[in-house]
Amino acid sequence: MSFDKIRDPRKLRHQIGDMECDYIYTAGVAGERFYIALRDEGKLLATRCDKCNITFMPPRLYCDKCFAELTNYKEVPSTGIIDSYTITYLDMNGEALPDPMVLAFIKIDQTDGGLIHKISDIKPESLKIGTKFEAVLEDKSKRKGGLTDIKYFRPV
Repeated sequence: MSFDKIRDPRKLRHQIGDMECDYIYTAGVAGERFYIALRDEGKLLATRCDKCNITFMPPRLYCDKCFAELTNYKEVPSTGIIDSYTITYLDMNGEALPDPMVLAFIKIDQTDGGLIHKISDIKPESLKIGTKFEAVLEDKSKRKGGLTDIKYFRPV
């Protein structure tokens, strides 16, 4: 594989497979707490900065605005509205998908943020910004402590 600078965006490359590395990626303190609550209790957690009145989803350790340490975790609903979305017709290999896949940014209720995830149980042509959705979780026995513990979001 060449590491020459790519100047033509139509010639982007990607590598599939494993890559050796001598470090372990962690989600950090706030991320770990978020994923453990999702895995073990099926709950979404956010952090709140009372000084700036911002509720961070996903949770963070520090406020972006005032740099205060965020120790106030709170459970938030697993519902929200579509803020933006895209429809994918091809898989990672450029092959046609049997059905189009919708990925959306869901602004989670009672927060100032949200999650990007798959949308299901609705025809892509029926989607509208502002439509209300809810998270559908994996069975508790299949959860691993990652964002994939949410199978998808479906219309409410």
